[in-house]
Amino acid sequence: MQVTGMLYGSKLLKQVGFPSAEVLGSEASDAEIKELIERCGEVFVKPIFKGGVGKKGKAGLLGRAKDMRTALAEKERLYFVEHKHGNATAKANGVTFEGGVPADYEVYFSISDSTRYRAPAITLTHHGGTDIEELPKGKIVEIPFDPLTGLKSFVIANALSDLGAPKEIVSPLVQQLPKLWDLFHLYGMTTLELNPIRMTVSRPGYLSPVACDFKCGFDRDDPRVARANLPDDLFAADHSDFEQEINQLRTYQGQSDVYVINEKGTILAPTFGGGANSLVSEGLGDDAIISSDFGGNPPYAKMREVSRICLKYWLAQSNVLFLIGGKANNTDIYITFRAIADSLREHFSEHGPAPLYVVIGRGGPQVIRGMGYFKDTLDALRLPYRIFGFDSAMTDVVHYAQKADEWMENGGRVEVGKLLGIPADDARVKPRKAKK
Repeated sequence: MQVTGMLYGSKLLKQVGFPSAEVLGSEASDAEIKELIERCGEVFVKPIFKGGVGKKGKAGLLGRAKDMRTALAEKERLYFVEHKHGNATAKANGVTFEGGVPADYEVYFSISDSTRYRAPAITLTHHGGTDIEELPKGKIVEIPFDPLTGLKSFVIANALSDLGAPKEIVSPLVQQLPKLWDLFHLYGMTTLELNPIRMTVSRPGYLSPVACDFKCGFDRDDPRVARANLPDDLFAADHSDFEQEINQLRTYQGQSDVYVINEKGTILAPTFGGGANSLVSEGLGDDAIISSDFGGNPPYAKMREVSRICLKYWLAQSNVLFLIGGKANNTDIYITFRAIADSLREHFSEHGPAPLYVVIGRGGPQVIRGMGYFKDTLDALRLPYRIFGFDSAMTDVVHYAQKADEWMENGGRVEVGKLLGIPADDARVKPRKAKK
């Protein structure tokens, strides 16, 4: 998930007219918070994290206040709180104040691109407000639908009928939930989740669904995402200068997905393709500096800039430059390799040579021409290298890169430094790997 919480969720829901809880941001004045409490009876104070951070409620990171003093105390507690989820740690930067919504029923609803059905699918239950993974099969349904016709009211009605949902919530949900398909489809989303939707009394005898929490993920390469007018830094996984610079390149064709795994690693591995990224990140472990996917047939200018940024931040500590990907269908390998090779040559020209072992494994259109260009560049720079073709097992190439890293660590940097005219002491000086 890239967007969580109602701060931006309420703005997106307004685009399609779906009711949502009232929300104030960190900049809200005391008078505005007080008015919200008086109007709604209570407020929920929630920390703001970048990206999708789950299990906040179970970790006690949810404040509840019925008076101004308690609300401000919860704001102070949660404003910069740290939250550990899995093996990652996230730090909040601000809070939201969300008006309470009284209700007897809570609904869970999501839309996602289902790999099981090869179509969009909804997940729905009227036992929301909890972890849906804990619900038995009879209390939750997953139903695919045709994207050409969209999410129709009868799909919702049939789902609620299968669940045996209370009659009083059926009509309001049948009227409102199809609006969420418009939000999902028109704004380039891959996942949209509301949990809970609270069924509150809008007028005597009539219930209305109100979204009280929001999560969504976007396909960043879909131009429709720009319609949401969300700030670019919202999609950054971290505040590091490196990730912020790479993130700016999302304005170009091709992918720029990158995450720093170990800032003290020694293998710089620009990877092409999601499958290759998963295998390489797992295989290299702490040796890898970054986890990345720079596929999607990037143009020369974009790939050259990506390479420039990677080299600027990480070349000084790298033993191995590891370029790896599967056999591409539509990526022009020659353009990609020419851009990276030119960037490496320019970096050496501007900053001087650095001990480096280059390992390449790739397949796809113009791969021979691209490898030939890269080979000529590495020969001119006097760097050691090993190039693998498309018929080489990727796991074997990963193991070779690790062996090259070990060789560089145990005297190889000094030997390569001699070829480049670098004093032995300078060739050895570099950050060491972080030990777990």
